Amino acid sequence: MRFIKLIGFSVVILFALVTALGLLFPSQVLVSRAVDITAPKDSILLLVKDIYGWKKWVEGMNNQSVLISSPTKALLGKTDVTITRVSDSSVTSVWVGRNGNQQIGSINLFGDSTRVQTVVQWEFRQQLKWYPWERFASMMNDKILGTMMEKNLNNLKLLVEKR
Repeated sequence: MRFIKLIGFSVVILFALVTALGLLFPSQVLVSRAVDITAPKDSILLLVKDIYGWKKWVEGMNNQSVLISSPTKALLGKTDVTITRVSDSSVTSVWVGRNGNQQIGSINLFGDSTRVQTVVQWEFRQQLKWYPWERFASMMNDKILGTMMEKNLNNLKLLVEKR
């Protein structure tokens, strides 16, 4: 009985320590990548303002597991994507995973219609709960999302500059 109490007490203390350490991590994670594209902003906006344009430059959008229900809604594997706002310089989307985790994606275009050089910035923002496993798992967001974002932004650059 004494051994069981020791194990129980140790588990509670360990959980409290891991939770306290996890609370030292930020509650919001931002992953951002940018690329310079030699093209006017209008020609880039045509490819980023709806899901059908994404099919041309986002890797994996042509898979059979991707179900596009409208220009603003798609199911990418286990993630629901909804474009919520489009302006002349930004596109905002909400990405919701099957486990309920939500990320806000933004594609921002910096430059004007007369300039030949446009900076395209893509970012994902996620609000984290207090759970220690969620805080520790967020450390991998930059490696996982960042690599995918860089590759897709380079695809967009090649596609736009080839025109």
